[in-house]
Amino acid sequence: MMILNNIQNQDYFMQIQDYISAGKIASQVRENARKKYHVGSTLFEICESIEKEIIQKGGKCAFPVNTSINEIAAHYTAEPNDQKVISGTDLLKIDLGVQINGYIADTAVTVCYDPKFDFLIQAAEAALKDAISIIKIGTKSSDVGKTIENTVKHMGCQPIANLSGHSLEQYTIHAGKSIPNIWSIGSFSFSPTEAYACEPFVTTKEGLGFVREGKTRNIFSLITRKRTKDAEADKLADHIWEKFNMLPFALRWLIPTWEEKNARILLEKLVKNKVVRSYPVLTEANGERVAQAEHTFIPQENGITVTTL
Repeated sequence: MMILNNIQNQDYFMQIQDYISAGKIASQVRENARKKYHVGSTLFEICESIEKEIIQKGGKCAFPVNTSINEIAAHYTAEPNDQKVISGTDLLKIDLGVQINGYIADTAVTVCYDPKFDFLIQAAEAALKDAISIIKIGTKSSDVGKTIENTVKHMGCQPIANLSGHSLEQYTIHAGKSIPNIWSIGSFSFSPTEAYACEPFVTTKEGLGFVREGKTRNIFSLITRKRTKDAEADKLADHIWEKFNMLPFALRWLIPTWEEKNARILLEKLVKNKVVRSYPVLTEANGERVAQAEHTFIPQENGITVTTL
């Protein structure tokens, strides 16, 4: 039994180290993205450069870099050769993930070059800071939601009610537990054996405070390895499993192994056969702008470790 416990402790220590190493890379890449002047750059250039930097620093992408603009809150990544250009008035959310051996750091920053929207960014960052400050082992998730909501409203904004943070597991971005951005009845207590991402989303008073699904779907993930009876589609599914496991991926990640038109057709088949899921973009229901801030953290016996600081 003592040998088993030692092995379990060693495995846990290695997991924590992987979480921390992933977080260090994610933090560096996020801060570089925060400082960079993105006006005039295409979304394709932004996503590709950030993902390249993650790899150069020794990590792997846990999901495609999200570059969600203005009223789009989440789930937009660049299409192949996406020519959408960032303007001086765009509110750009850069959400990135790094994984080492499947252990994930998830972090986000909002950038904008128009002072008119600074208040949204400041509200998101303040809500994240206040939420992180109260978390320890045993803290209830509902208290975190309440803190986020109070901070955001105190700063003259409103939180997005149907977006939330989440627990993390190996090769799993959303591992089943949600950290709300508003006070909620359902709750769980934070455990020292899990990693979590806290991510306040903030909109204006004129917004409806929740998001709706849009038509665009350009992020995907494998959900099963069942066969489709289409040899080429099954070959693509095997490629996805080998390269990305169950983590999200982008269409552009399949090119040049597959020609773009063929890749789209095969992905549609895999989605139709429920082998792959597609993620719709999420848009503020009243078309108002949204800001986001995010950190990954691990509650521990001696406090909380924010891996992406």
